[in-house]
Amino acid sequence: MRVLSKSRFKLGLECPNKLFYTNNKEYANTKNEDSFLEALAQGGFQVEELARMHYPNGILIEGNDWDYQLLSNQTKELLKEENVIIYEAAFLVDGLFIRTDILVKKGNNIELIEVKSKSFTPDDDYIFIGKSRKMLAGWKPYLFDVAFQKYVMQLCYPDWDIKSFIMMADKSKKASIDSLNQLFRISNKEDNRTGIIKKVNSLNETGNSVLGRKNITDIIAEIELNKHLYHSNLDFKKSINLFKELYKNNEYANWPTTFSACKKCEFKSSNKTNQDLKSGFRECFSKQHNWKEKEFNEPNTFDIYDFRKGTKLFDEGVFFKKDLTEDSIGLKEEAEKLTTSHRQWLQIEKEVNNDDTIYADIEGLKKEIDNWNYPLHFIDFETSTVALPFNKNLRPYEQTAFQFSHHIYYEDGTIEHANEYINNIAGVFPNFEFIRALQNALGNDNGTIFRYSHHENTILNAIYVQLLDSNEKDKDDLITFIENISHSKRDSTIKWQGERDMVDLWEIEKRYYYNPITKGSNSIKAVLPASLNSSKYLKEKYSKPINEIKITSKNFSKEHIWLEIENDIVKNPYEMLPPVFQDWSEDEIEKTLSEIEGIADGGAALTAYGKLQYTDMEQAEVDKITSALLKYCELDTLAMVMIFEQTLSRKVCKV
Repeated sequence: MRVLSKSRFKLGLECPNKLFYTNNKEYANTKNEDSFLEALAQGGFQVEELARMHYPNGILIEGNDWDYQLLSNQTKELLKEENVIIYEAAFLVDGLFIRTDILVKKGNNIELIEVKSKSFTPDDDYIFIGKSRKMLAGWKPYLFDVAFQKYVMQLCYPDWDIKSFIMMADKSKKASIDSLNQLFRISNKEDNRTGIIKKVNSLNETGNSVLGRKNITDIIAEIELNKHLYHSNLDFKKSINLFKELYKNNEYANWPTTFSACKKCEFKSSNKTNQDLKSGFRECFSKQHNWKEKEFNEPNTFDIYDFRKGTKLFDEGVFFKKDLTEDSIGLKEEAEKLTTSHRQWLQIEKEVNNDDTIYADIEGLKKEIDNWNYPLHFIDFETSTVALPFNKNLRPYEQTAFQFSHHIYYEDGTIEHANEYINNIAGVFPNFEFIRALQNALGNDNGTIFRYSHHENTILNAIYVQLLDSNEKDKDDLITFIENISHSKRDSTIKWQGERDMVDLWEIEKRYYYNPITKGSNSIKAVLPASLNSSKYLKEKYSKPINEIKITSKNFSKEHIWLEIENDIVKNPYEMLPPVFQDWSEDEIEKTLSEIEGIADGGAALTAYGKLQYTDMEQAEVDKITSALLKYCELDTLAMVMIFEQTLSRKVCKV
């Protein structure tokens, strides 16, 4: 049965053409490969379980997920009661199917409660609708989702008076008990039906709830009246009918292409994992713009770095880099740095002219280098924001720093993997232990400290605030340390900039350097392979075993070789990280609860930490995940060292 569900309705809102490609095994779908999607859900099940405790004695409809008729019939039976609370109530009508998180029925008065693992502050009157009375883009999909649920419910029960709410974490509230986030855990499904274990029986046992709800009934009514449109040429009810027919008939919508939607389209085939699958992106441009292989091979505007003029130019029919001019992108050049438009123009020019030479502002780089003190320190943090707090007096979604890695680069070229820290113990709030370990790692000299992008500075600011509210005996010493190696955020009420304020390698890359292989990206995952493939020095050095190249490692053997080179192309070191359960049998892997295969990006690391926190796995599985996290984080700081060696070291003119 092909029915329009909530998820398919939301997909149709993004682009109706996606309804043709979704769930079609012939088409590539990069979202299926994106570990960040799983990471975003971490802790969401806890918010859902806590939300249900606000509405006790509810009946959960579970199992038989694809038997829409059975689920609908079960719901109908329960709704015969005058008063009832249902979790995951199901409604099927006229080719439409939805499930509600929580439904409260008192006669014909209905509360539709959507639970989201997001956060809000109660006094924010503009959380959904801005001061200009426009719906905020970030909330649009969620609000239209609730409107769709209400529409389907109303079709089934026209006499119902439905009020709509969103329930989520309230950032104005603090936990009143310790280990709130350990009250809901995942266990083996053989032990219970859902795989979720609740360690409490009533809301009172959770202390002061950190959840709250916002009444969105009026906003849903405005959506129904088309005061808020998702697409300017498609009203709410028409969108439902259109999407339903498209999906039911497996029909291509021929919805017009746009710069923003097509740039983010997940139905693309890559050169690696899904090259044998069809590309929905290619089919849209073949059908709508008559693109042939020549056009698909022509450098287009979608991958231009931070290209805010892309939408306007796309609407004017400008799709390819060769058709851009300095005026059309608004080129602005400055003597002291690469501006955004200058980087864009470098990317455009070099790709159009097949110029793979590196741009480097040697003088600017040398000025930066002259300000650095050896030994050089490279640090990387792995962090999480958990919905339910670890400890009493913490708020929802406070920053949690669970891991760091630290490499030292000495003036003679020796590289030491000097320190690392990880918290793998469930229910332990690690931030103060983390900052003590970081102080011990960095406090032995006055060498320059490097980070990559803003993240580490943001985390140190968050821990700073947590320390101010804490009773830690050494809080003043730790606060002084943070002030020494960081700077205050722009909106901070307390201002500081430390003598050893971390140097942002990402900013230096942006200001003084451009490698065409990166395609405009400044992500370390793009810059590292570009640096390796552009440097004979790095290829020669890191294709040798660790013990031959003046480098140490805490997680890899002395015989480990970082680079694999084939046809003079370097394989990305992140792709060479070993599987988590590399030496386990298939039977042993089958029994794992984490279901983690590898950790090669930040999303996978975040997912792994979530599994360590919320899953009742055996210690052997914990140890394997911990080992994989340590290897991944070590590579992150070594990647910074490699980029430094190729781009920013005193060898910069030679390599």
